[in-house]
Order: sequence, then structure tokens, then C-alpha cells
Amino acid sequence: MGHSKKKAVVLLSGGLDSATVLGIAVRQGFSCYALTVNYGQRHRVELAAAARVAGHFQVAQHQEINLNLRQFGGSALTADIQVPTGRTQEEMQGGIPITYVPARNTVFLSLALAWAETLGAFDIFAGMNAIDYSGYPDCRPQFIEAFKTLANLATKAGVEGAGNFHIHTPLIRLSKKEIVLLGQEVGVDFSLTHSCYNPGPGKEACGECDSCKLRLAGFEQAGLADPVPYLRGPA
Repeated sequence: MGHSKKKAVVLLSGGLDSATVLGIAVRQGFSCYALTVNYGQRHRVELAAAARVAGHFQVAQHQEINLNLRQFGGSALTADIQVPTGRTQEEMQGGIPITYVPARNTVFLSLALAWAETLGAFDIFAGMNAIDYSGYPDCRPQFIEAFKTLANLATKAGVEGAGNFHIHTPLIRLSKKEIVLLGQEVGVDFSLTHSCYNPGPGKEACGECDSCKLRLAGFEQAGLADPVPYLRGPA
């Protein structure tokens, strides 16, 4: 009788980073439960991308949760605030950008933790990256370590010693080039993903927002062509 795989909850947005993290979790032998949050984001096209990526990796289950953070606003992704475009690398690293969604990763990890506890899973995978988005406070290693402590203090499973929760963020110190190459290695179909914060009317990536520029630069530095359609590609 075969040994059943360990379960893991993977936060899956449909973007390059989360798709790569899912590929890593699959390669490590986990039975993956993908969690996508429809939080009222401007770029809801990513929800369809998440479903495509989940199907590609044949996850055990894919859940989409509706949670309207647009009721709070406070971000270019959840309010009628213009998404910054055409910024340089230096400008992107010059502070916390307006695309920061207040407490988003805290909320998302809490949802993943709740599902993990009901599944009897103690591994949560997420695509936070502290290199390209150094201005996001909830992408830092210190935050991940603090949340791990919280997870083991605030759950029945943690308190009763059923297991020890681990928050896996394998991309947290990687450049976008390294993420692209790792994604290729673990079998990501990049054409299924979507990273743009401000997609066009035909759902094409804009090519000008921070997320598009970082993604395009990563592909260029990796010597690969990005297969998704752009309104405006690299110059």
C-alpha cells in the first residue's frame, strides 16, 4: 500500500511567481491544494489564469474565495487610483508603492492557514519576494517568520502539538530572472500566467506597470521570450 503524499496549501494568484511556487511544491512531492482570492482586484483576469495554472499542475483541489477588499480601498488595485506606469527600477524601489494592498498577505496567509488546519496540512507555500518588491512590508522574511510563530500559537493543531506549521517562500530572495529560470525548470507554462496590474480591454498585459516591467526584464535577462500578449512590450 503506497504512502500518501503530504498535503500543502499553495496561495495561487495566477501570476509568474505563484505559478512557480506551485511547480516547486509539486516537484517536492506535495499533494497541492491551491487557494485563490478574488479580493476585488482591478486585474481580475488573474483569476482565470490561476484556474489554468491549477489545471496544468493537476492540483488535488482549487478553491477560489470571494473577499471584497475594495470595500476598504487604499490601493491602486482596490480603488479608483491610477496604477503607476513607466517607472524605473530605482523609482520602484523608492518606497512602498500605491499598489500595496493593506494587510493583503496577512489576510491571504490567514485564509491559507485556516484551510490547512482543516486539511491536516502543515505546509503553506506562497510567492512573496523581497528583492523586486522591497517596498512591500508583507513580503519581508521578518514578516514570514512572525506569521509562522503566529500560526503555531493561534491554532488548535499548533497548541495541541499535532504538527508544526511551516510557511514556504522559496522565491523570497530570488531575482525575477532566477524566478523565470526556476519556473521553466519546474514545468510552468508561462503562457497560462498573468502578472499585469492594469490589463487592456482585450486582457492583454499593459507592458508599463511595475509588475509588467519587472516580468519583462526577468524574461529578457533569462534569455527567454515571454509568451503572453502585451499592449506594449520591451523597447
